[in-house]
Amino acid sequence: MNDDILVVTSENIAGYKVTKTLGEVFGLTSRSRNLGSDIGQGLKSLVGGEVKGYTKLQQSARDEALARLRDEARNKGANAVIMFRFDTTSTQVGDSVTAYGTAVYIEAL
Repeated sequence: MNDDILVVTSENIAGYKVTKTLGEVFGLTSRSRNLGSDIGQGLKSLVGGEVKGYTKLQQSARDEALARLRDEARNKGANAVIMFRFDTTSTQVGDSVTAYGTAVYIEAL
């Protein structure tokens, strides 16, 4: 289950205090594009609009990177990740997504 790790972009979480900082955590994935999306991208560049194949690729890559980040945080004994961010890189081959943040243990105030 991945929902047991709270992930936030902020440094603080209302109603909680950080009692342990466990270090940086990452979730990485790379996805290749398919020929259909590449053809669709070429056609869409002529007329404009969303390339749904790319959108699905981006969403699945982000979901996988976030799940891996949560797994790494859990393995370190964390129950939250603060200062969460995504970094993406696109190449001719596909997209790479890195999810990263600081694994912490939080307790209610």
